[in-house]
Amino acid sequence: MTVSTHARRTRIHVSGAASAAVRPLLESPRRPARVLAAFPAGVYLEVRTDLEPSVIAVITGEATRLPNSVLLAGPLPHVTVGDEASVGDRGIDLGPLSLRVRRWWDPAPPLGRADRTELADAAVLLARPAEPGPGLAGNGAVESLAGSCAKGWLLGVVTAAEQLVGLGPGLTPSGDDVLAGLLVTLRHLGAATEADRAVWLADWLGATVTFDARTRTTPLSATLLHCAARGEASPEVLAVLRGVTGRQALEPALRRLHRLGHTSGADLAQGIAIGVDAVLALGGQR
Repeated sequence: MTVSTHARRTRIHVSGAASAAVRPLLESPRRPARVLAAFPAGVYLEVRTDLEPSVIAVITGEATRLPNSVLLAGPLPHVTVGDEASVGDRGIDLGPLSLRVRRWWDPAPPLGRADRTELADAAVLLARPAEPGPGLAGNGAVESLAGSCAKGWLLGVVTAAEQLVGLGPGLTPSGDDVLAGLLVTLRHLGAATEADRAVWLADWLGATVTFDARTRTTPLSATLLHCAARGEASPEVLAVLRGVTGRQALEPALRRLHRLGHTSGADLAQGIAIGVDAVLALGGQR
């Protein structure tokens, strides 16, 4: 009995690299958290705070590096949904795991200047149907969102976005993924091409979808919408944007993105396509 009790109390000390998106949470005083979802390669922790983002993904190198992630330099302990944890003081305690953040990484690296000619070529490829297709293919709100973005019509964009927040099943509903892909694209490509109108649209769209996201969608998806509003995204999304601007091959990056989740990758790609078309249509409008 003495041996087993000692084993249960043994702490596993590891270091990790965290996204700058979750730095405010990790550097604040320690707060309680709970396990929202648990998978072999990742655990989602919901932190009891009014700050956003409120969900942190603690992952191994095998998981998708979401913009709210802390990447472990070791394996994850076995935990179950509802287990208690704590976050803060640059660390995370999760079951027997005691994690200290040693490095930070940027989930929104700027693209630099981009040529609109590259965007026009990429828009053709992004418009091609792919498998799996987006979860909301043919949805009227998505079509309205695309048309309104291309016109720079704020009321139409906001109205369509309101219909899409939280729409669909799963931890990240399809409607949220489309909006996240669009937000990141408008912000990054708008800045890269000096399309001020696109950045202006991203500001208003981001404010709209994050205003009450916590009450309208899942905690994880609400967190990712807050990240996207700031231009923060996974490496797969950022790779597609680099491909759009000619900084790397677009087709392989697009294939990797489409492999994310059941339809998440396709939904994000649909949002990116809407964003590219909008940046091209809005051009130098101010």
